[in-house]
Amino acid sequence: MAKVRVRKESNKLFIDFRYQGRRFREQTLLDNTPQNRKKLELLLQRMEAKMLLGDFSYEEFFPGSANIQKFSQLTDVNGDASDLDDGISSTPSLCDFADQWFAESKIQWRNSHTRNVTSILESSLKPAFKNKQVGEITKADILAARNKMAKRKGRGANGLMSPKTINSHMTILRMILTEAAERYEFDNPYRNIKPLKLQKVHIEPFSMDEVDKILKHVREDYRIYYLVRFYTGMRTGEVDGLKWEYVDLEKREILVRETLVHGQTEYTKTDGSQREIPMFGPVYDALKAQYEATGKLSKFVFCNRLGEPLDHNNVTKRVWYPLLEVLKLKKRRPYQTRHTAATLLLASGENPEWVARTLGHSSTEMLFKVYSRFIPNLTRMDGSAFERLIQNRVTTMKGADNETE
Repeated sequence: MAKVRVRKESNKLFIDFRYQGRRFREQTLLDNTPQNRKKLELLLQRMEAKMLLGDFSYEEFFPGSANIQKFSQLTDVNGDASDLDDGISSTPSLCDFADQWFAESKIQWRNSHTRNVTSILESSLKPAFKNKQVGEITKADILAARNKMAKRKGRGANGLMSPKTINSHMTILRMILTEAAERYEFDNPYRNIKPLKLQKVHIEPFSMDEVDKILKHVREDYRIYYLVRFYTGMRTGEVDGLKWEYVDLEKREILVRETLVHGQTEYTKTDGSQREIPMFGPVYDALKAQYEATGKLSKFVFCNRLGEPLDHNNVTKRVWYPLLEVLKLKKRRPYQTRHTAATLLLASGENPEWVARTLGHSSTEMLFKVYSRFIPNLTRMDGSAFERLIQNRVTTMKGADNETE
């Protein structure tokens, strides 16, 4: 099929088409505008009609082109061009190209992301497009694969793959097809495909009374662990992977430099996650006490008896959920300790930009999007400012009326 394409370096349009197994490209001096594209598309329609009738003349459409001789070779041998392919190979299978793309890309990824992409390729994308060449994949193929994913078992609310997980799989597919389309110069079929809509996440932070209750009744060997989580807002991997070398007791700061993933520490989630967290309130005294317990046993602040980092899944099942049940508190994931820290910091009147940096967010957008309903006075989302304006206006007007009487 003939296509109108654009040269990135010059923004000029050119025609790209195949005829009897050979590929031809004709450059134009036309700028990439809707009007010029329309002109060339009309030209392509005439060309394709001629090709269909077997009456296509290269010189008629492109007089003086250097490709005329190349085209003439197709009709020199008894009018049969079936065996005159110019050696341009077909595009590779998605499986093969995905392996190549993976090998070239993984150097820039964290180990955890590398494992995640490997899983997506092997369990999802390769089986879905088995024996399909990248240049043959259509938009319909992509949407069919996505619909099939939506029926697979997963961790979504309905027991199937969640929209968020499906979107992550489709993102990898989009990256592969985009790279393949650029290298082999075919139209990327992954266009105008929007990600699935995600349901709004509703956080359930703990109140200060609940925090005090938890810290009072939790097992003593885990009290400091949860105290640090509640009062710093560190992510699970960050607190589990915290090493003593990143605890500055002199400056009273926690340096977030690594995160724990599958028992191994690596670079944090993003560059923005690299930060310093002040030791709020009792955190300083708590970490001093923790050093007496594990400072010589392990390089990790929180560890098991062997000096190894904690297994958060084990701790959650063995300590966290049983504690909430005993205290008759609603079952919530440990990650809510981070949401709790965020809401408490903001509700106390701390500057949102400073809070964002402390939590490792790149901007305040996430704060106001996720936490605004917990901090109405700070964000002015309760109508109190408008009510005061009206009340002040009414008071002023009454005062003026009294003076005139």
